[in-house]
Amino acid sequence: GAAERGRPNRGHSEPCLVTGVLGSAPGRTVSGSDRGQHGDTLRLTKGVRAPRDVRRKWLRVAVLGACTTLAGLLLWGRLGADKDGIAEVLAGRSEVLPGRFIEVPCSEDYDSQRRFEGCTPRKCGRGVSDAVITRDEARRIRSIAEKGLSLGGSDGGASILDLHSGALSVGKHFVNLYRNVRQKVQLAIAQAFGISASSLHLTKPTFFSRINSTAARTAHDEYWHAHVDKVTYGSFDYTSLLYLSDYQDDFGGGRFVFMEKGANRTVEPRAGRVSFFTSGSENLHRVEKVHWGTRYAVTIAFTCNPDHGIADPALTPPGGPSAQPR
Repeated sequence: GAAERGRPNRGHSEPCLVTGVLGSAPGRTVSGSDRGQHGDTLRLTKGVRAPRDVRRKWLRVAVLGACTTLAGLLLWGRLGADKDGIAEVLAGRSEVLPGRFIEVPCSEDYDSQRRFEGCTPRKCGRGVSDAVITRDEARRIRSIAEKGLSLGGSDGGASILDLHSGALSVGKHFVNLYRNVRQKVQLAIAQAFGISASSLHLTKPTFFSRINSTAARTAHDEYWHAHVDKVTYGSFDYTSLLYLSDYQDDFGGGRFVFMEKGANRTVEPRAGRVSFFTSGSENLHRVEKVHWGTRYAVTIAFTCNPDHGIADPALTPPGGPSAQPR
C-alpha cells in the first residue's frame, strides 16, 4: 500500500532519482539524463586539469633544478673553478691576511743537493701575507716595472724583465726601495720556516713579469704550464712573489695555482700581497691564463748555497737563466 507507493517499482522504467550527486547543490534531485551531463562535465574538468597538473609538476622540477644550479654556482664561486679539479681559494682578493701558512711534506728534491743545516728545507709549505709589503710600496715598484717593460718585451702576452740583466736602468731610489722590500720578504720567509734570515741568499733570476691576454707567439710565452722551481732554476730553495696588481680589478684570470691531487689551492693576486713557498716538487704550480687586463708581479728567490747568491740589483750584473712569468 502506502509503503509501496513511496518506493519506486524496480520493474518499471521510471526515472532514477539521485540526491547529492557531485556537482549538484545539496538536496538537489538529479535525473538520469542530468547525471550523464554531469559525467561529461567531470570528464571535461579532468581533461582540463590534467595538463594543468603536468605544467605544475614541470614548474616544480624547473624551480628545483634552478635552485640546485644556483647552489652549485655559489659553491663553484667559493672554491674557484679549475680545469684540473676543484680549486680551494687559499687567499682571496678581498681578504687582507696578516699571515696564512700551510705546511706540506717535503719532497726528495733537496736530498740530491748539498744540504745547509739551518737553511735547507726540513719544514716545507706555502704562505701568504698582506702585512709584509704595503700597497704603496707595491704601487711604486709597479711604476718602475711599467717603465722598464715599456722599452721592450714579448709580443706574445708574457714579458719578463730580469733585474740583473743590465736592461733595467734605474736610480738610487729603486735600489733602496728594492733592498727594503727584499729584506722584509726575506725575514718573513725565515720566520715562517723557522730558519735564520742570514742563512738565505738572494739568487737569480729575480725579475718583473707582465702578463696580458695576447695570444702566445712562442713556447716561452706559454706561462700557464705547471712547473717546479727547483727543477726549472736549480738554485732556488725558497721562492717568493710580490704581486703588483689586483685580481678582478686590473685583470681577469691569472690566479696562482698550487697543484694537488683532488683539490688545488689558488692565490688571488692583490697589490702588496706576498706569496712564498719552498721551491721543490711539493709545490708544483702554474698560473692561469690571463683573460683580460694586465697582471704585474716580481719574483724574488732565495738559496741556501752562498755560492749561488747574488747582490741586490744594480745596473750591469751578469744575467741568469731564462725566467718563467708567474
